[in-house]
Amino acid sequence: MAVPPSAPQPRASFHLRRHTPCPQCSWGMEEKAAASAGCREPPGPPRAAAVAYFGISVDPDDILPGALRLIQELRPHWKPEQVRTKRFTDGITNKLVACYVEEDMQDCVLVRVYGERTELLVDRENEVRNFQLLRAHGCAPRLYCTFQNGLCYEYMQGVALGPEHIREPQLFRLIALEMAKIHTIHANGSLPKPTLWHKMYNYFTLVKNEINPSLSADVPKVEVLEQELAWLKEHLSQLESPVVFCHNDLLCKNIIYDSIKGHVRFIDYEYAGYNYQAFDIGNHFNEFAGVNEVDYCLYPARETQLQWLHYYLQAQKGMAVTPREVERLYVQVNKFALGPSCVSSTMTASLQRCRVGNRHGEIARLTLSGLFPGVSLLLGSLGPHPEPVLHHPL
Repeated sequence: MAVPPSAPQPRASFHLRRHTPCPQCSWGMEEKAAASAGCREPPGPPRAAAVAYFGISVDPDDILPGALRLIQELRPHWKPEQVRTKRFTDGITNKLVACYVEEDMQDCVLVRVYGERTELLVDRENEVRNFQLLRAHGCAPRLYCTFQNGLCYEYMQGVALGPEHIREPQLFRLIALEMAKIHTIHANGSLPKPTLWHKMYNYFTLVKNEINPSLSADVPKVEVLEQELAWLKEHLSQLESPVVFCHNDLLCKNIIYDSIKGHVRFIDYEYAGYNYQAFDIGNHFNEFAGVNEVDYCLYPARETQLQWLHYYLQAQKGMAVTPREVERLYVQVNKFALGPSCVSSTMTASLQRCRVGNRHGEIARLTLSGLFPGVSLLLGSLGPHPEPVLHHPL
């Protein structure tokens, strides 16, 4: 497994260490102030144009009747008896069905129904703005409409990737190029603050206020998580990773490969928004470890990462890049990959009542039970972090 060149030698145990509050960077101060003022997450891109809305609610346990009602609105020339449907089951939070007439699915409408209570995690208005912004830059399909508990959009031809695919040099080059393209999108005159800390504060608040008593024994106490978040925010904020427009949820299944056109496109923009460049890349690197069976021995090796990052930087800058630039990004990415990515996954996993999914739970278990290789190395390389409060033998 790859670790930054400055990382210390492996230690015999994994430590979560106590945070000494920093007056300049206290966890949640800005986020709490924004919440008390009634503010939502940092503003996203402006909405480009009105999107059709239908006052239809689709039953998530019986999608087809509601989906066909929407198809009658969007494709009135389709005969109901000729409409074919296909259910997709890869999603973690939402329900998805494709509706089409022709076998080649060239004209295919996807109907997505939001998962139960996902409004606690997702700003749906911001999702629509993200959809439109990415579409305007040729990075997203057409958005046909929204309805009471979901939206309808164009089906993108291609294959959803798996962990074995994103490790292939030919494909990870395309992924790096597409991410670079998205990271160069600027929707506002000035860049807003990164959404990372605001999102994590929201997750933490949900954990603390709603389900703290039901947390698994494998998950540290809320007080410990709060200390870790404060420490992460203080140290990772000092890395000076650029704030760019990010996907923020680049799971394997959110990458569609079109072998005919020779490109990839990203789907599902629920969590998209301005964030740290290194977080978006590092969050994706975690996908190399697998989905159903998580194995962090498969986390990309140093050589793989440097090649990936070279493709990315060259595309983003539009010119040759130096090894020093690649190395700097490499260190930033690994610190972000095994820092807030782990903690945010932990918090998402804890929201079991929101039916977020088992995979995040497995990541959380591995992270916080000390079975995640290299976490202590990478977080330890950030700087002093004294006095252990939890100890888990490897």
